[in-house]
Amino acid sequence: MAVKLSYREYFKEEALPLMWCAGCGNGILLRAITDALADLEIPPHQVVVSTGIGCWGKADDYMKTHGFHGSHGRALAFGTGIKLGNPDLHVIALMGDGDALAIGGNHFIHAARRNIDITAIISNNFTYGMTGGQYSPTTPLSYKTTTSPIGVAEPAFDVCSLSEECGANYVARSTVYHVTQLKRFIAAAIQKKGFNVVEAINTCPTHFGRRNIPGDTVEMMNYVKEISISKSRYEKLDEEEKAKHLVTGELVNRDRPDFLSVYREINPAASETGRGEGK
Repeated sequence: MAVKLSYREYFKEEALPLMWCAGCGNGILLRAITDALADLEIPPHQVVVSTGIGCWGKADDYMKTHGFHGSHGRALAFGTGIKLGNPDLHVIALMGDGDALAIGGNHFIHAARRNIDITAIISNNFTYGMTGGQYSPTTPLSYKTTTSPIGVAEPAFDVCSLSEECGANYVARSTVYHVTQLKRFIAAAIQKKGFNVVEAINTCPTHFGRRNIPGDTVEMMNYVKEISISKSRYEKLDEEEKAKHLVTGELVNRDRPDFLSVYREINPAASETGRGEGK
């Protein structure tokens, strides 16, 4: 009888302690990813984690998979090259909200448009945590940061709506509070062909929390829980209340052909290697 894989097959315990601040949800998100990989029984050597710069960009330091730590905002650019170079690999891009949607925004929309066969996991804590708490493209309107001490005047990106409109095959949002759901969405994204996005609403008590959420790190986790609601509940809210909440759940699940499949159709010579049968 085969022995079920453990998250320890993917997690580098010798690298402990984690570098993240107390109360940060990155450790929870990392465990959800390694649990999902273990449940799917994907051998670590068949996984490549591509990261950029930022708090969440350090996640590859704690994984026993292959890893590519690149420059800020370029996790998807490097991940695209890795996937097209060896289509048999499972490529997972780990990005923060600023990494993915500010300096990396152009790469993000085109990876979704092309439907590159990559899983993008975005840790969204509404701020630039590593560089001092500046506002990011996802910081809610009027919230305070080091660069918006009286409140952000710019509307935020909706990560999932942007992903859907740009062409992603699978889009889901969960939080570091809803751990079982988060792990399930990550597993579904890894298994599905095409560009697949999981947004994880995360906690940053050090910067975002202390400027906007009264109380301690527990209150920050409660905040993440309370702003996250199902689509059916969200649709019953008025516009003022909608602005205070985020829809969680599987929001997009379609089967648009991925880039490599389309490319092989128009260029049969690209199929001669016989590679790329799996995700």
